[in-house]
Amino acid sequence: MSRDVFDRIRDACAEVTRRARRVQIDASGLAKLADGIAGAAAAAPSLDPAHRHLGDDDATLAFVLCIDTVNFGSGWFPHLAKVPGKSGYLSIATRLRERFDRAGAWTARELCELSGPACAEVFGQRDPDPDAAQLMDLFARALGDLGRVLLERFDGRYAALVAEAEGSAARLLSILETMPFFRDVSRYEDLEVPFYKRAQITASDLAAAFEGKGPGHFDDLDRLTLFADNLVPHVLRCEGALVYDDALARRIDAGERLDPGSPEEVEIRAVAVHAVERLVSALGDRGVRTTARDLDGLLWNRGQRPEIKARPRHRARSTGY
Repeated sequence: MSRDVFDRIRDACAEVTRRARRVQIDASGLAKLADGIAGAAAAAPSLDPAHRHLGDDDATLAFVLCIDTVNFGSGWFPHLAKVPGKSGYLSIATRLRERFDRAGAWTARELCELSGPACAEVFGQRDPDPDAAQLMDLFARALGDLGRVLLERFDGRYAALVAEAEGSAARLLSILETMPFFRDVSRYEDLEVPFYKRAQITASDLAAAFEGKGPGHFDDLDRLTLFADNLVPHVLRCEGALVYDDALARRIDAGERLDPGSPEEVEIRAVAVHAVERLVSALGDRGVRTTARDLDGLLWNRGQRPEIKARPRHRARSTGY
């Protein structure tokens, strides 16, 4: 049996975990977290606007593809003007949802014509500071890439892009990674370490928005890994499942940004992916069948708790997350 992209992600993250010097899995903390999850009530519904149908299939498809095209920027989020009471991502998703409700989906050609200032208007960044303006320029580039792929390969149709995946999240990933900002691959020593956080989450969001039917049906959805960002590793750290060495912990707690692709940043993401694989296994031993995708949603929702949001998480100016 040939090894697919999800095997490559898991294998690379397991090897990074074996070599890691700055980030470690705490076995007792992981076991305690597994016990807590196994004994908890069912997870609350997701807070993510990308998981809600817009009432029209074409608009919903467009919304999911557009929001996941710009589902990055956590390293810039401290500089964003946010929707009161919402995080950086939820502010961006809320503003995009409002735009779709107000004016409908962008056409592929409109995506190509977007500018940084136009994105600033859509995402509520009027008169942005230079850091927020930089992120809006990146959003315009990312959405422009999506528009060009739609025009060049799919007759401008969002639905045609998803249909070409033929119900395979792995194939959807291979389509999306032709856009530079979706190609989420790092180097660690001699290793190529793929994460593909946003490409994977696109399949997951489509499945959630369409309840696993039609364009949301993927035969290999259970193969998805953790969507490695800066929030779920932070939750794992707060829960005692991940431990950072003293120097890295001090830098993160002081709000110092990490360089994307640096050894410490790759270790945080990769060890979190492997920790969730071990958590899936630990829960299976406790009679709870789950997947990395399910745990990502559970841990992401847990990350919205005030006590977890109050503690600094790592920040890196990456287009991966």
